Amino acid sequence: MYICGGAIPALTGQRVKLRAMAAQDAAALYAVWCHPLVVPWLDAPPLASPEEAEELIRLLEQMSAVEESLRWSIAGPEGEVIGSCGYNNWQLQGAYRGEIGCELLPAYWGRGYMREALALVLAFGFGTMGLNRIEGLCHPDNTRAGGLFRGLGFQREGLLREYRHTAAGFQDVDLYALLRSGQL
Repeated sequence: MYICGGAIPALTGQRVKLRAMAAQDAAALYAVWCHPLVVPWLDAPPLASPEEAEELIRLLEQMSAVEESLRWSIAGPEGEVIGSCGYNNWQLQGAYRGEIGCELLPAYWGRGYMREALALVLAFGFGTMGLNRIEGLCHPDNTRAGGLFRGLGFQREGLLREYRHTAAGFQDVDLYALLRSGQL
């Protein structure tokens, strides 16, 4: 199934707009992806420069074109890029499931922006992509992410022991999931 024909659709909420990542987002996304309060929760080493962020954006665009990933920049109320979110991967035939990921500048934490952004991503996943199950993974100590998932109706299904390998070694993750039948 071809989800978007290679084009990433804009999704608009009341306070946020999700749009395709672009090279001009590199500095703003670098600030998110390298923020010291965000980096510990990422499943990737920190970027060294805004140029590396631009390279990552190009890679994500390529992955989107062949439907391996689907990532949006999150534009806040003034149009400023405050984070990113989307589908890290998905499988339709035989599973109809996808995995989401997200990051937000700490200045915007606790104000409902990511909840609004992920609600748009979930509606797109269940409606347009035809997913039946959407998963979110987070470190067990990342209580903000766990609370966000639970607030969106996800259920914690368990602990995946030593699921990720990071610079610090193997890392456990909590698995949360939302079913089409259980969405808000």
